[in-house]
Amino acid sequence: MPTADFSLLLPVYAGDDPAFVRTAFRSSVGEQTLSPAEAVIVQDGPVPDALAAELDRIVAESPIPVRLVRLSENLGLAEALNRGLDAVSHPVIARMDADDVSVPERFARQWELIEAGFDLVGTGMAEFESDPDRPASVRTPPVGAARIREHARTHNPFNHPTMMYRVSALERIGRYEPFGRMEDYWLGVRLIDSGARVENIAEPLLRYRVGSGSFARRGGWREARTEWKLQRELLRMGFVTVPQYARNVAMKGAYRLLPAGVKRVLFRRLISRGLPGDRA
Repeated sequence: MPTADFSLLLPVYAGDDPAFVRTAFRSSVGEQTLSPAEAVIVQDGPVPDALAAELDRIVAESPIPVRLVRLSENLGLAEALNRGLDAVSHPVIARMDADDVSVPERFARQWELIEAGFDLVGTGMAEFESDPDRPASVRTPPVGAARIREHARTHNPFNHPTMMYRVSALERIGRYEPFGRMEDYWLGVRLIDSGARVENIAEPLLRYRVGSGSFARRGGWREARTEWKLQRELLRMGFVTVPQYARNVAMKGAYRLLPAGVKRVLFRRLISRGLPGDRA
């Protein structure tokens, strides 16, 4: 099995399904045309016995070295990923969530661009509810530095579970910072603003599992306040103009407060299919 000089970083927490974790790991290691040289699994706090046993089984049976980092309490995604950064042995990391599925050529395609000098490479992803082979929609990210930067002024330009990035690029900006459910958006903006070389592959190289409550979790007053806080930070750092800030606060804040069913329709019509000008 060919491998390259990068680490798989997979966070797991108590709510994850052991079967989904097994599928996510297998798709990102044994089924890849180019596999990571190691995997780091971060167990974010106590987990049920069945999940703990599955993690032990993965470590014992993995074809590549696996380092299991067990945190005594749930610290949240941002801090769990930072603890994973402390544990990796290689200069490049491939992100993976515990309930998604990587397409076999995903890492090989991303690694080509990393070797070409990019600091961060994301991909498109297909959303599914139960069957990875029957996606409900596709999120197509912007491609090219100019389009990515422009898109980032209004929307997250990267699909977080698809990221492959250089550890050194994250070290330069201070790694992950807690930001509600938007730590990935905040990370991407800071990387772009720092001058990091970023790119996306338009094709959906990841199958992303969408739970029944996902759109409800994307909304509400807490999410709206996080959105407004993010927009203030973007304005403070000069990433958006005052008119762009006002537009984002009004439109994106309103979106967060819409009923989950309405958000689902709007998201799939506008965001998941790619906004005008965002396709390669």
